[in-house]
This record gives sequence, C-alpha cells and structure tokens, in this order.
Amino acid sequence: MDLTPDDAARSVAERTRAFVRGTVLAVERERRGSAHALPEQVRRDLQAAARQAGVFCPHLPPRWGGLGIDRRGQALVFEEAGYSLFGPLALNIAAPDEGNMHLLAAVADPDQQERYLRPLAAGLIRSCFAMTEPAPGAGSDPSALATTARPVSGGWVLNGRKWFTTGADGAAFAIVMARTSGQPGDRGGATMFLVDTDAPGLDLVRTIETLDEAMIGGHGEFVLQDCFVPADRVLGAVDQGFDNAQVRLAPARLTHCMRWLGLARHAQDIALDRAAGRRAFGSALADLGMIQQMLADSEIDIEASRALILRAAWELDSGGRAAQSTSVAKAFVAEAVWRIVDRSLQICGSLGVSGDLMLGRYLREVRPFRIYDGPSETHRWAISRRAVKRRVQERDAAVRGALPA
Repeated sequence: MDLTPDDAARSVAERTRAFVRGTVLAVERERRGSAHALPEQVRRDLQAAARQAGVFCPHLPPRWGGLGIDRRGQALVFEEAGYSLFGPLALNIAAPDEGNMHLLAAVADPDQQERYLRPLAAGLIRSCFAMTEPAPGAGSDPSALATTARPVSGGWVLNGRKWFTTGADGAAFAIVMARTSGQPGDRGGATMFLVDTDAPGLDLVRTIETLDEAMIGGHGEFVLQDCFVPADRVLGAVDQGFDNAQVRLAPARLTHCMRWLGLARHAQDIALDRAAGRRAFGSALADLGMIQQMLADSEIDIEASRALILRAAWELDSGGRAAQSTSVAKAFVAEAVWRIVDRSLQICGSLGVSGDLMLGRYLREVRPFRIYDGPSETHRWAISRRAVKRRVQERDAAVRGALPA
C-alpha cells in the first residue's frame, strides 16, 4: 500500500496553501463564511485568482482543463483548500460540482460532456444533484425514491419533489434521480436525467433555512410537474441510476472528508495560538493539563482522519470500489472534525463563542456533515454488514480449504 502523493501533487498543495492563506481567508472573513447568497462575481473573482495561482480544477484530467492529480494527491490539495470555507469554491472543487464533474467524466456521453462538463469544469456554470426527497421519499434509504419519469414521444416527463438540493439557487442544470420502473422500496429502477434548471415544469420553490451557510446556492427544494426532458438527456443507461450513483458517491464522500479536515486543522491552529498566547492561573493555557489533553486529542483525530482518507484514496487510485474504506473514513472524519472544532472553541472560551473568531461558524458548518452523504448511523450499518459478510466468507473458505478460521 503506497500512500505517498507524488511531487506534482505536493507542489500544487503548497501553492494551494499559499493561495488560501494569502487570498481566500480575507474573503471568508469579509463574508463571515456565508455563501448561500454569495454574489456570482465573488465566485468568479476567486476562481480567476485560483487560475492565476495555478491551482484551479486540480481533480480533472488536462483534457477538461484540470491538473490531473490522483486521489492521494487530491487528499493533500483538498485539505489545504478546506482550510477556508471558501477555498474549495475558489479551486472549483466544492460540493456538489466536484462530484458532478467526476460523474459526468465517467458516465456522460461525448455530447453531454461538451454541453455540461466542459463549462462546469471551466467555472462558467454551477450544478446541483437532486436525489434527496421529503419524507417518505428518498433520503438515507435511496430505494424510497418516489419521483417518477414516464416515457413519452421524444423523451420523458418527470414528476415529484426534491429537497436539500445543494447549490440549487443559481445552478445551470440539475442531475435528477427519478424512478423509471418499479415502486418506492425497490432496489432498482432509477435513472439519472440532466435537466436544465430553466426547463418548464422544474421550479425552485424555496431555499431551505439551514444550520450551515457555506454552500453557494444553499439547499433548495424543487417541484417537478410534468417536466419534459429530451431522450438525449438520460445520463447513463435507463434503470441504472443507482449503480451510476455509486460512481459518484464513494469518491464524493471522501472528498468531503478531505475538505472538512482542512477546516478542522484551521480550528486547531486557532486553538494552538490561543493556548500559547493566553495566560490564566499563573501560566500559559498550553501548560495546563486539561488544555494539553484537548490539544493532543485533536492532533490524534487529525492524524487518524488523514490516514483513513489516504487509505481510501489509495484504494480508489488502485481501481477499487472503496465502499468500506470510504464509509469508515466518512463515519470517523465527520465525527472527528466536530470534536476538533468543538474543543477549539472550548479552549478559546468566550472569544471562541464571539464573532471575533470564525469558530462559531465552523462549528455550525461541520455539524451537518454527520448527516450529509449518509448519516453516521447508515454508514455504521453498512460497515457492520460488510464486516459480517467478509467474516462469513473467510470462515467458509477456511472450511473448504481445511485452514484455521
């Protein structure tokens, strides 16, 4: 197992570090970390600066204007970008666009790639991914998918409701999951559609008020009412939507971990500076045992998170599905970054609670990560099932081969 990123990735990570700290953090402070209603010009200016710094779109191959860095290299670069809430947006590696680019590069046909992927990769447009639905529709259990797509002459007619569609406000297109066969609860029968957001019958009815505010375009609710989608906008094969979703979901949950680890590192740096500079009870905070324990625990969480991320990245780079390793990373990192930011705020005391630092905003941002991309409980359920299945297979193989189990 080789977890070492190459020299090119290290160079991009170093440039990203300088760019984020020299350019992006000032914009984050000016905007107080809120991007739900971020003016489009701010995004474009940040991305132009990233291009000039040589760090724009590091995850895509050069044919799409990217830097062609593999997953292990992305772990370095995305972590440095995530040091600021606006860093991923500047590099064009923010959710959901980053995951959608990966999906389009892997699944879309050449015409779809030219129409949707190329302008998305260039930062000319934004996108969204519409799978989640209000109860009783698809959420943690995607098989509950209730939005329907009915075949008609020349295409499909979509009906349903989607919510928590990240980046919806201002997106040029949505990748919409709809049921083309079966009933809610069936494991198959889903199809992905590329739907322009100005298509008749697709209406953004609201942007949901949420705990987090750092995702540009917010989290929207769509209503699809007799929305016609041409036949050439089917993404991948009909009824293969759930399979195609796995192309996106495992890497996307891992890149989320990479970005949020960067933010956790920033929170830890704030706490370290405070602990070293603040005196109480006759000594620096950093000399007090309980503060030392919190700082040490955060260092352990950072190192463990990075190791799990790199292990999963290596598996993806090696051609594996990485379902188990990305689930393990997602469950652990989502909770570790919360612990790190929470400890950092505690160490900073009243200053941490105040608006003079960004820790309160960081805390609100990282809390939903334990729900997004699959709740921790769902991942633990899947991790356990795979572990049991693996052990049964090992035991059966040992019996067949007369080997010790």
